Amino acid sequence: MPKTTPDPFFVMDVAPLGRTGLSVSPIGLGLAALGRPGYINLGHAEDLERDYEVEAMERRAHEVLDAAWAAGIRYFDAARSYGRAEEFLASWLAVHEIQPYEVVVGSKWGYAYTAGWRTDAERHEVKEHSAAQLSRQLAESRALLGDQLDLYQIHSATLESGVLENGEVLDRLGELKREGVKIGLTVTGPRQVETILRAMAVERGGERLFDCVQATWNLLERSADAALAEAHREGVGTIVKEALANGRLTERNHDPAFASKRHVLEDVARRFEASLDALALAAVLAEPWADVVLSGAATVAQLRSNLGALAVRLDKGTREELRALCEGPEEYWATRSRLPWN
Repeated sequence: MPKTTPDPFFVMDVAPLGRTGLSVSPIGLGLAALGRPGYINLGHAEDLERDYEVEAMERRAHEVLDAAWAAGIRYFDAARSYGRAEEFLASWLAVHEIQPYEVVVGSKWGYAYTAGWRTDAERHEVKEHSAAQLSRQLAESRALLGDQLDLYQIHSATLESGVLENGEVLDRLGELKREGVKIGLTVTGPRQVETILRAMAVERGGERLFDCVQATWNLLERSADAALAEAHREGVGTIVKEALANGRLTERNHDPAFASKRHVLEDVARRFEASLDALALAAVLAEPWADVVLSGAATVAQLRSNLGALAVRLDKGTREELRALCEGPEEYWATRSRLPWN
């Protein structure tokens, strides 16, 4: 049973997620790569050994969840668009009789999974930030997760989608908050900063609506730094996604255009006796505003390598050295948009 087999190498304490009242581990597990056959992480197909049978995928997800639990991970992050991620997470929680007070579960609404369990689908997910979509997907999430659902997030909120001006959606989220579910949003794209600041100004019932923000931040994409620091100061929980830049900050990135940056990463990693992925995650953990950084591991071996970040303590000089890797947000997001589903 996961509750009685702690990993002796990696054990984490929990800490507050902003002022949400929830307690989370500094590393969480995101299920984007575990809940569906296709994803844009480098080498994802090899991680799954191209075995996309539902039973095999669920078994693999449970193995990684077991290892995460044993290491002390207490935040798990899913979404309606992550294929069967909520289903796999729910079955794992049930098998091990893990109670709601023992773990924090976040999920998201706003994208529908449309790949039909294929890796070569023309479209893997379709975005819709309507009140009807919220109602439909909330019912689906609750049917699977029940009272395990602690945090419900708008998936990839952007200024362009108009969701932060949609009164019907915001009113319903306000009702959900009064029912006891914490409300968050994830942000994406080169305008993350503007989206975060706009979201922090949204109120319902005389108080800030959003309890938590989840943003992309990594050694290549730091543009949300100041906005996340401001959110943290205001008591908003902060979760970092894509800390490995979908595999670009791992040993799998052999792009010749990345060679000089990889050399910097490898030099620093050698000094700290760390893997590249552990170094990249440690860079997030070094930020005082970061409550949780998500591992997107698709295998137990990847998870264990990611957890090596806990042993890396980056000094100020090294953190400044790593700033040389930073790209402009437009460049970063253009590169990300070209990563293939696999």
